Order: sequence, then C-alpha cells, then structure tokens
Amino acid sequence: MASVLRFGAGLLRRHGLRLAVVFVGLLLPLWVFGELADEIHEQEAIAFDEPILRFAHAMAREGFDTFFVFISKVGYAWGVVPFDVAFVLVLALLRRYREAVFAAIALGGSALLNIGAKLFFARDRPALWDSVAPETTYSFPSGHAMGSMTLACVLVLLAWHTRWRWPVALSMAAFVVLVGLSRVYLGVHYPSDILAGWAVAMAWVAAVFLSVYRVHGRPWARPVIDPAAD
Repeated sequence: MASVLRFGAGLLRRHGLRLAVVFVGLLLPLWVFGELADEIHEQEAIAFDEPILRFAHAMAREGFDTFFVFISKVGYAWGVVPFDVAFVLVLALLRRYREAVFAAIALGGSALLNIGAKLFFARDRPALWDSVAPETTYSFPSGHAMGSMTLACVLVLLAWHTRWRWPVALSMAAFVVLVGLSRVYLGVHYPSDILAGWAVAMAWVAAVFLSVYRVHGRPWARPVIDPAAD
C-alpha cells in the first residue's frame, strides 16, 4: 500500500497539471456540453433558461443597456477577435512558435467549431422581448461565450508557470462571466447557450493543449507572459 501511495504521489507531482487539464478541462466540460446538446437536439426546453432570462430582463435599465452592449462588443468583434489575431502574431514575432501554433489552433479552431455547431443544432434565439442589440444567426452554442472562454483558457495555460498566473486567471474569469451575462441580459442567448459555449471551449483548448504539449510530459517549454523570464 505504501508503494502504491508513493507511486500515486509521484504521478501527481509529475503529471498533476496534465491530469487536471484532462478532467477539469476536457472530461467534465464534455459531459456538460453533451447533456445540454442532447436536450437541444431533442428540441426540449431547458428548465432554467426562461426564468433566468426573465429575471435578467426585469433588471433592465438604460445604464445597464449601455454597459452590457459595450461588454458584448468587447467580448467579440471589438476586443476578442482583434486580440486573438494580434496575440498569435506577437508570439510568432517573438519566435515562440509552439505557443503561437497552440494559440492559433485553439483560437481559430474554436471559431470554426462554433460555426459548425450553430448550423448543426440550428437553435432559434430567444424571442421573449425586443433586444436593444438583436442578432439574426443561430443561438447554440454562444459564439461570444466560446470566444471569450477560449481566449481565457489559452492565456491562463500559457501564464500558468509565471508570476502572472493568478492576475491573468482572475481577470479573465471576470471578463468571461461579464461577456456571458451581457448576452443573457440583452436577450440574445439562453443561459444554456452560454454554458454550452464555455464547456465546448474548455474541452477544445484542453484537447489542443494536450496535443501540442505532449512531449516529455512538460506542459510548455518556456513561459510567455512573464517579461522577466528571458
């Protein structure tokens, strides 16, 4: 028994991050997405969707409208998309080629996955009220939720072995939640769309991470967000 415990402790010490990524970043999100996707595919209503939407709409104020429209735009076209492109280019210019490949596949692949999933599930958007920022594409899963969560996961993984780990993780967590809330507040997504977007983004980034950084059991060769690392 003692030898088994020592072996287990050594395994966790050497591969703890990788195992955590597999479970928290891959298996658990895939289960969540699968449960939601099954309900959508069967065209069944999800119990918490409408009550949360109505609660959000009851909070509507002019100031909230302005704030959440801004957050929604920053969460995709004004912020996330241009940042994604710039981030990959900067990594390439810094000759962080593995990091650049990881970020490019994770970020670009997430966008393509979202387009494919929307077309496959073809879920109509909520129509409980006239939104101040209406959308016309399909609803499931949320592109804003996927894009912001994908970027957050990429940045956190690349910053994990640096002094910027927690500042990046906490700031991106707040950003991801705000973007998700903005889409529900504006009435253009069901809460289940947001959860599904987060889940599939986490699973996709975890899969790409484990594929790109699988040699020698090392999560990555060099930190990329810590300017003091070079």
